[in-house]
Amino acid sequence: MALTKRQREIYDYLADFVVRNGYSPSFEEIGEAMGLSSLATVHKHISNLEEKGLLKRDYNRSRSIDVLPPKGNLKKSMSLAPPPLELPLMGRIAAGRPIEAVENPETLSLSDFTSSKDVYVLKVMGDSMQDEHIVEGDYVIVEKAESARNGEIVVAVVNNDDATLKRIYHEGENTRLQPSNAKMQPIIVPSRAVQVQGRVIGVLRKY
Repeated sequence: MALTKRQREIYDYLADFVVRNGYSPSFEEIGEAMGLSSLATVHKHISNLEEKGLLKRDYNRSRSIDVLPPKGNLKKSMSLAPPPLELPLMGRIAAGRPIEAVENPETLSLSDFTSSKDVYVLKVMGDSMQDEHIVEGDYVIVEKAESARNGEIVVAVVNNDDATLKRIYHEGENTRLQPSNAKMQPIIVPSRAVQVQGRVIGVLRKY
């Protein structure tokens, strides 16, 4: 029997906890770590993992959950599961006036959104892309690129030091970086002053 996503998360948490602490966590600690408020739900997951041969409990002792290695088909399915994709969260990106893009050593797991490794994430600041439903506090998933077609939403560096999020249009010797906000004017500069760093391929929003 294959593990559910939640069962795999609990199994991995238990294995890591035991390695770090030398003993198993309490049901309360498991619930808190997994965001489960019901101890009955925690007990159900633990029982299911025990039935699948991944855990063993001594009912005469507290903190007595032993983590067992997977066997047979379960071992094969767990070993083939791809690890979560961790993308670099590089900092903030202006959606109003350009600001300096500052790197940040955080990461964001986005394995449900893209399998490409040549991507990164920026947090949006400002409201110049609001008509595209990209608002302050959103995260944009950016595929690294040095060029873009007319109309694509890009991360563009202006004059070597300012980064902004806009739709790009190539117009002769100039480049127009167009906001999606009727109250804002486009940025029009010589094309040589614009460096495309990536194309937006997705948007994430946390509520």
